[in-house]
Amino acid sequence: MSKKSLLTEMRDTQLAIEMIELGARPQVLESETTLSRERLLKLYKEVKGVSPPKGMLPFSTDWFLTWLPNVHSSLFINIHRYITRNSDCSGIEAVLKSYRLYQEYLHTNQAEAVLSFTRAWTLNRFFENRMLETAVCSGCGGHFVVHPDDLHDQYVCGLCNVPARAGKTRKAKAAEGSLRSSGAPTGVPLAGAAEGSRRSSGVPAGVPLAGAAAQIELTAA
Repeated sequence: MSKKSLLTEMRDTQLAIEMIELGARPQVLESETTLSRERLLKLYKEVKGVSPPKGMLPFSTDWFLTWLPNVHSSLFINIHRYITRNSDCSGIEAVLKSYRLYQEYLHTNQAEAVLSFTRAWTLNRFFENRMLETAVCSGCGGHFVVHPDDLHDQYVCGLCNVPARAGKTRKAKAAEGSLRSSGAPTGVPLAGAAEGSRRSSGVPAGVPLAGAAAQIELTAA
């Protein structure tokens, strides 16, 4: 039986700590590291001070297609794509950096996070397995998360065509209101047409919020 490298164990421990701090569930930690379940549970308790939540990971694509989650999921996946295409990041490292940029954007605009780290990780897995994809909105030009089996001709996103009861809950109203107060005319700056006003709203450099023509320099670590 081969011995585990100490360097590999140290890297996995550091990676697990970073994911735990961002809110990763134990199943995510097991999938991305070689540490034993017992070791991960002890590490989780030491970092968080409480036992990890129980239950299965989200396994349905439907959640990412509902109105507000779709806006935040689309924001995250655009950030992730930009990072993987314009840097050497890949795998879990790209997911970590993308999620931190997502959090930074929300913090800058005083908006509440809708997408947890576990959801973001799951979203990336869905894209890797082609269970979800993006379509270009015919109205704003932004790239939004959609189901690959749906029809996308003349697709209109949930920001250009807001559903009748979208944002009617108190929590959703507060989140969308914070996003709008940042200066973005439709809630979240995903389209290329309003790139100028969105940059002035405090969008961190390197975040790919525009459409296919976006050319924003990647400066985030």
